[in-house]
Amino acid sequence: MNRLHVSVADWHKDNAPIRRIREAVFIAEQSVPPELEWDAEDADAIHFLAFEGDYPIGTARLLPDGEIGRLSVLKDWRGLKVGEALLQAVISEAERRGLQQQKLSAQVQATGFYQRFGFTVVSDEFLEAGLPHVDMVRSGN
Repeated sequence: MNRLHVSVADWHKDNAPIRRIREAVFIAEQSVPPELEWDAEDADAIHFLAFEGDYPIGTARLLPDGEIGRLSVLKDWRGLKVGEALLQAVISEAERRGLQQQKLSAQVQATGFYQRFGFTVVSDEFLEAGLPHVDMVRSGN
């Protein structure tokens, strides 16, 4: 994992790897229905891809209102700081665009991960795509 890098992706040009990663993580592993995974917001989002060398291993998106979502890392690369690199890239891009507050809906089991980046739980637990989630918010500097 010495060749990890994250870059802003183009939804149209990079659609295949973004879809491959999200389908593997959310649809295959977590049983999220495809009709809930794919939405009209993808077209307006800023997408990110994490690579090991030139192989895409993770993705995330940032919506124009500062909402972060669809952060996903392929199973074989979890625990190797890929999620951290992705989230840091998304936060940096949000702040660069003047979005001083970022928000997300986190799977409950991932709240500790997001808290390390300054996110705070701001809702009760709820089900999204059949999985327990909470809303979280982070205010930039």
